[in-house]
Amino acid sequence: MAWFESWFDSPYYHILYQHRDESEAKFFLDNLLNELKIPQQSSILDLACGKGRHSIYLHSKGFKVTGADLAPESIQLANQSATEGLSFVVQDMRQPLPNMQFDAIFNLFTSFGYFENESENLSVLNAVRHNLKPDNGIFVLDFMNAVKIINKLVLAEIKEIQGIRFEIKRFVENKKIIKEIRFSDLGNDYFFREMVNAFELKDFERMFAAAGFGIKKVFGNYALEPFDPATSDRLILIANLC
Repeated sequence: MAWFESWFDSPYYHILYQHRDESEAKFFLDNLLNELKIPQQSSILDLACGKGRHSIYLHSKGFKVTGADLAPESIQLANQSATEGLSFVVQDMRQPLPNMQFDAIFNLFTSFGYFENESENLSVLNAVRHNLKPDNGIFVLDFMNAVKIINKLVLAEIKEIQGIRFEIKRFVENKKIIKEIRFSDLGNDYFFREMVNAFELKDFERMFAAAGFGIKKVFGNYALEPFDPATSDRLILIANLC
């Protein structure tokens, strides 16, 4: 089983990352929607939606939203918010959703680059191409700025959440940023690993071109300020089909 299949579907994943900033997510989406000018009632796919925090907010702004994620537990939680115009489905992002096309597809909060080889990561972009409407469809990918992350990598830290002591180590190996997570709970010891390709802008330019996308704009943070590889917190790409 791949690391993301076990870790993302673990209840401990949701405990460790429960602190994620909802106000930051809404700030980003408000700026993004203002930039993109997507008409109300347009269809949006939130690809790798997790528990659906972005999907739920996008739906509240008047869009028809489908959230897709590989983790059944995340989708089960997201489905508690499902309503007309807001649905969730378990789906491997390497495979397109059958018989569906969207006005926009969002892949947010570094939900890309999980796979071992570039062909698998490229399969995600090919699936996006399949599900994106060919005329004026918009693809948004929000990734970490790997250059800054590596330069300022926190090698070790401890987080105590809900009585659980998470011991976290980070390192770079084979052009991947790896996070190892160890903890004990209820008499059991656990070990999980996260592994994300340290893709830079040049890597995305190559992969997007191979998948038939043209990158139209590049931003460096959730305020949508210009991208600087040395200082930007994020690498946000706006693209459409060539």
